[in-house]
Parts: sequence; structure tokens; C-alpha cells
Amino acid sequence: MAYAYTESKKRKNARKTMLVTGAGAGIGAATARRFSREGWTLGLIDIDGEAVETLNTELGSRHWHRALDVTDPTAVASALSDFGTFVNGRLDLLFNCAGILRVGHYEDIPAAEHRRIMEVNVLALMEITQQAFPLLRTTPGARVINMSSASALYGIPHFASYSASKFAVRGFTEALNLEWRQHDITVQDIMPPFVKTKMVSSQTFQAPIIDRLGVNLEAEDIAEAVWKAHTVDDVHNPVGLQFKSLVTGSKWLPNAVTRQLIGLLSKT
Repeated sequence: MAYAYTESKKRKNARKTMLVTGAGAGIGAATARRFSREGWTLGLIDIDGEAVETLNTELGSRHWHRALDVTDPTAVASALSDFGTFVNGRLDLLFNCAGILRVGHYEDIPAAEHRRIMEVNVLALMEITQQAFPLLRTTPGARVINMSSASALYGIPHFASYSASKFAVRGFTEALNLEWRQHDITVQDIMPPFVKTKMVSSQTFQAPIIDRLGVNLEAEDIAEAVWKAHTVDDVHNPVGLQFKSLVTGSKWLPNAVTRQLIGLLSKT
């Protein structure tokens, strides 16, 4: 990929930059607002171009934005090239937030929807990360933060393909965290349970585990977790006391205990 900038690691004092996928609403938009308040220069990507344009206006019309289907590699390449020019080749943080969800009995969800979940949540995330590499590599101390989920700790009934996608993100994060150390790039993920966003509230199937655990986190809570994560070196960053307790317990309890607990919480 060719960029219209000179590759250099001398831009240590330049304004920090961040590229957010899925920035049109929910966690992506909340995180964009959080980093914008800190003076960062942002790239805002979402399939809903009007939404990112509105967000950019809200933030003072000083950020780069584009309507983008993250599953289109050609469009991703064009967007990354344009963004690279806008930020003069600097990318301090790539936040892979774009994702989709479909809740329900696995056999009742059309195969095309399962496939789409994997395309958006996994393959597109990997594509953007790879295409952003030239920008990340030339930025001192660059980071990638991937949106994972509590569903990546143990597979959640009625979230089968979504859980599978987040397990993939977790594995990808762990592997790249080690592999990209040589390039001074830290790769991390954020692992929240259910969050009050349209993605969750728009589901027509009410999963028993949501009824029992509730939806207790706001998009702004996750934005704050992303802000904190970019200042530490933890690979996995669970969010919320409830889920943090489960993560801690899983380190000491047999896997069968976690399995039984998830089974009870998901029982119809």
C-alpha cells in the first residue's frame, strides 16, 4: 500500500491520532467523544456515513470521516490511504469497534447471518488491522485495541456465532500482541458483558442470560475502559465488576464450574 507521506518515527510530539471503526453509534461513538475531549485527532469510520458526519460536526468538524463497509477490502485500502494522508502517516491507536450481533437459537438463524457475523467481527477486523500496519509501524508506541466480549471467556448459548467471532478476536489479539512487539506495537482487547446499545436492545430474541444478569453498562463505560487500556499493557481488559469477578474465578475454579454457571444463567 502506498501512502502520500514520509515514513518516520520522529513525530513523537505530534497530536495523537486514532482510527475508530463502527464510530457511528454506541461504543464507537462514545469512545470517539472520549478521545476527542483529550485533544486527539480522529478518523471516524462507519457503514452509516450520515452518522459519522453528524458525529464529526458535534466534535467540531475537525476529524476525518468516511462511510465504509469494513468487509470491502478495496474500499478499506482507499480509506486507509486517505486517512494516512490526513494524519501525515501517524496512527497512535486503531480501535476495531465495528461489529454485529444476532441472538437466538442457532438453528433458527439463517446461515447467511452467521457468515456475516464472522465477516464483520473477524475478517474485516483482521483486514483493517493489516492494512493499518504501515501507519502503526511508523508511529512510536502505537496500539491496536480490538473489541472482544465476555462471550470470549466461555461460549454463551443463543450467542453461538457471536461467541465464536469473539473467541477468534481473542486469539488474534494474543498472537499479534506477541508478534508485533518487534514493531513497538501493543495489541490489546476490551472484554465487556452486555452494554446498553442499539445492537443489544434491537434484538427480537430475549436471551435468558440477559434477563438474569441484566444490561448494566453504558457505552460511556466502555469508552472509559478503552481510555484506560491505552495507558496499560494488559492484553485482555475485562469491564464491569460482575464480569471481572467471573474472570478472576475462572483462573482458580475448574472449567466445569464456569460451564455449569453459564448453563444455569442461559437455561430457558
